[in-house]
Amino acid sequence: MLDTKRMRFPIDLILVCIRWYAAYPLSYRHLEEMMHERGVFVDHSSISRWAIRFLPLLENIFKKHKRQVGGSWRMDETYIKVKGVWKYLYRAVDKEGKTIDFLLTAKRDKAAAMRFFEKAMQGNGTPEKVTMDKSGANKSAIDQIIVDKAASIIVRQVKYLNNIVEQDHRAVKRITKPMLGFKSFHAAKNVLAGIELMHRIRKGQLNFEGAEEMSFADQFYALAGQIRPM
Repeated sequence: MLDTKRMRFPIDLILVCIRWYAAYPLSYRHLEEMMHERGVFVDHSSISRWAIRFLPLLENIFKKHKRQVGGSWRMDETYIKVKGVWKYLYRAVDKEGKTIDFLLTAKRDKAAAMRFFEKAMQGNGTPEKVTMDKSGANKSAIDQIIVDKAASIIVRQVKYLNNIVEQDHRAVKRITKPMLGFKSFHAAKNVLAGIELMHRIRKGQLNFEGAEEMSFADQFYALAGQIRPM
């Protein structure tokens, strides 16, 4: 829920700041300067708190309105720096490039890959095919899930077929690069939820009446309008 009673700044301003942060390659200090130029004196630490607090709420609302994805998945992981240490962002897209799901983990192993697949399947159903690189941990994870669920999933370990998800990582990394790493795992997880949300909106994955006629910004604000105030 969104507690508007104790906010020093209007909610419209907060939403602008966190949308810009999640949508464009900007740091919190960039946004502080941009707001100052507009006569709004807000500290970068406040913008950070807003992003960490509200972006995952919006991503959760998006899940209720997301378009269905395809059954042929491309899965891979990329690196995100947290407190100076590399962590792992598992991601998958379908063959059309639509985001299926994502998960930030501390380790890159079979257990982490299994958590990702279970999360992705909970929200999107069981895939027909999963394409991945030559990672033994990822292959072991999907093999275990096939056994546990008695699922019929074709697994392909063909690197060139995974180019689509590797290219898709770049859109996320372009936004995180100016951030120069995250100070906590909690902050990284919540901000990445917002970045992935904006990336999905750009891909046309938001499904509610009139979305096709809205700008990306208006789609974001329409989601925000569904957060119930306290």
